[in-house]
Amino acid sequence: MFIDTHSHIYSEDFIHDRDEALQRAYESGIKRIVLPNIDSGSIKHMLDLTDAYPQMCFPLIGLHPTSVEEDYHEELEAIDYWLQRRKFYGIGEIGIDLYWESKYEKEQKEAFRYQIHLAKKLNLPVVVHVRNSFEETYKIVSEEQDGTLKGIFHCFTGTKEEAEKITELGFFLGIGGVVTFKNSKLDEVLTGIDPHSLVLETDSPYLAPVPKRGKRNESSYLVHVAQKVAEVYRLPLTRIAEITTTNARNLFGI
Repeated sequence: MFIDTHSHIYSEDFIHDRDEALQRAYESGIKRIVLPNIDSGSIKHMLDLTDAYPQMCFPLIGLHPTSVEEDYHEELEAIDYWLQRRKFYGIGEIGIDLYWESKYEKEQKEAFRYQIHLAKKLNLPVVVHVRNSFEETYKIVSEEQDGTLKGIFHCFTGTKEEAEKITELGFFLGIGGVVTFKNSKLDEVLTGIDPHSLVLETDSPYLAPVPKRGKRNESSYLVHVAQKVAEVYRLPLTRIAEITTTNARNLFGI
């Protein structure tokens, strides 16, 4: 059994075959899928999918950093509203993204810290998005870590030093399709990291692993990620499944 700890399978990319994609995932051994939110516009689609597949899909609530603009306070109000009305299994996807532009860097940091406070108040894990922003993101997380903060640095593609910093904070590394890319060097980084610090993810519909690279990603492809991780650690696939599934279950309570 595997858990895909990060999938946007509720997105329009799956509008024509969502049920079939979920069936393929289940048949591939992916029995739980965690659904991070993007912003107020994605909440209904995510919750509709959760209601249709309550034993398989588990929603998070959060404001993605690339959706942070001048009106981010209104977006955060929507997060507060839903947290009072539905059960969520974490706060995410949140963080800092300076890849496209840094116009709203200040607002991103404020929204990130606010949502971390929500997570600590509600004893929920966070799923952290980092892109061209490791130092900025790490600074906030380390400042907020009081022993109660927990979560995942999603789509980890950094250095061994960054991996060690993250795990020392008590966070997991979210490992996805990038680990299968020939030139990523992520496999070399992982050799120095305890596999008990990992969870597996797809980030569907993005970053499909080899041999599906270039195609729309889906949760069933998590098996390819797991196979590569098993090769890196020279462990049986069943052992990687056991370790990462236990980590995800304990973190999200699923």
